[in-house]
This record gives sequence, C-alpha cells and structure tokens, in this order.
Amino acid sequence: MIISVHRVSVFWFTRTGVLQHPDGTILKQLQPPPRGPREMLFYKQVYDKDCTDVGLLDLQKHLPKFYGTWAPRESPHELYLKLENVTQRFLRPCIMDVKIGRRSYDPFASHEKREQQIRKYPLMEDIGFLLLGMRVYQINSESYITYDQLYGRSLGKDTVENGLTTFFHNGKDIRRDAISLIISKIKSILRWFESQTRLHFYASSLLLVYEGSPHRVNGMKHRRVETESQCNHGSLTRSGRTHSQPYCTDLSLSERNINGTRGGSGENIGMKHHKEVGLEEGVEVKMIDFAHVFPSDGPDESYMYGLRNLLSNLEQILKD
Repeated sequence: MIISVHRVSVFWFTRTGVLQHPDGTILKQLQPPPRGPREMLFYKQVYDKDCTDVGLLDLQKHLPKFYGTWAPRESPHELYLKLENVTQRFLRPCIMDVKIGRRSYDPFASHEKREQQIRKYPLMEDIGFLLLGMRVYQINSESYITYDQLYGRSLGKDTVENGLTTFFHNGKDIRRDAISLIISKIKSILRWFESQTRLHFYASSLLLVYEGSPHRVNGMKHRRVETESQCNHGSLTRSGRTHSQPYCTDLSLSERNINGTRGGSGENIGMKHHKEVGLEEGVEVKMIDFAHVFPSDGPDESYMYGLRNLLSNLEQILKD
C-alpha cells in the first residue's frame, strides 16, 4: 500500500499501522534517550559481526533480524532501527503482542513511573504477562477482529486464558495446531533464559504470529508467497504520526476497533520474489522491544515467571 509519493519519497504502512521501508523491512523510530540508544546498543551487540558470545549468538534466532539504522534523506538525524518484518511470509497473519514479566518498569524508574505502571495493570505481578493487542483473522467473514490493550487490561487471573483463546479462534475453530507450535517456540526462548544470567529484560514483549488463511489450514503443505528483495537505498516521508514500536502495539491505527469489532481483510505489501513456505513455518514467535534491557548477575526470574505462566495457560487451552 503506497500512502504517499513526493518526488523521490515513498513510504508504506502495513495493515497493522507499522512503518515499512521500500525494501520490506520494518522501521522503528529511535526513542528519546536513554531508551532509544539503549535499544540500538542491544541490537548492535547481539548482531555484531565479530560477536563470539555463544549466548548472544543463540539469542539471535529469537529476535527479528537487525539491519542497522536508517535515516531519511530529508531528515538525516532522524534515526530508525531497520528490522525484519517477521509477518511478511504470512498470507493472513494473526498477530498478538504480549508484554512479559512481573513488572513493566526497570530498576531505575522513578517512584512515580513505578506507581503509574502498576496502576495500568495491577495483576502484572501475579499473571506475569499482559496482552497488549491482537489481530485475528476470521475465516467465515474473511475479515479481521482487533483487540487493543484496554481489552488486555480488562482480563483477570480467571479470564486471561479466555483472552488467549480468543487469539486462536478463527470464528469457527480453536487453532490447536498453532497453539502447539507456538508453545514449542516459547519453550525454546525459556530454555535460553534458563541458561543465561547476564541480562534482565523489562517492558519487553513476545510477538506471536500464526497463519490465519484457511488455504494453509486445510492441508496445503506449501504455498507460494513473495518476499521483498533487499535494497540499501530509499527515502521515507512520514504523515502525521510517529511509530516508535513495530508490529502489533498500535493495532488500532489502521483499524480503530477497540474491543472486538471488525476490520479489513489485510494484504501483502511490496513483494518481489518467491520462496516456498512449509507448514512448519506457519507460526512465529519473536522477542521485541528492548529499550529496558540491563546487565545482571543472576537469572531473569521475572521474565521466566511470565513465560512459564503463559505456557501454562496455553497448555491448559489444549487440555480443555
């Protein structure tokens, strides 16, 4: 979807309201200091071409690929992180952003900031995760339903499982196949956390994606999708809003549907060449948002608590 063209300047927004470079990568505007520089440093350390740290190298598979920073020619000091679009291979991506951890403020947050974050979702300490937003494809109506973080914050300990079930319900069935594959990927992330004691993650999220297309669900082993060829040039013009967080956090931008109303059918953007996608690639789980990652000398118990509780709820859905 080309939103605007001004001489040599073009920009795209994906259906979820995310800023996208002409080469298909996601652009996340660098946040003000210290958050933005901290996140940029994290990506640069993990993806350093000379990195020999086994833990960081293993972490790469759980993150979107990082392609450095980018700035538009019109505003060379306006930096963006250039990240993999992990939803690009999906025909009808169902997307959910889940904030992980027992607290969403870092150790250096002011008392006022801590109180503010606790008031937003007092149950974070007990539940260990928060559903920030989701977008679910409905096969009967061939449209999406979106839910924002107000919906997530309305969920309690007795209803959060229902909220997760909503994400996997396509209007006809619960996608138990997608749940099983996503559980496997989350367990892999948990194993990474159990093996490391050097980093603590605050206000970080998991991005959960599965294929909502019934053509994939009903037995197709492969389908043809197109992916954006890489290019290193391009210019971008923004319109009105900044987009500091990629993927799913601002789902309501293009589909202002707060608590389960319907939106458009979605589309693929900027595609140039084909590759085969198998059923094993029908889901994706990536860690995102790293403005509050800090060195540590012990395990990240808060994040692991959130992962384990999320896994417990997903496994219970399969049992029900």
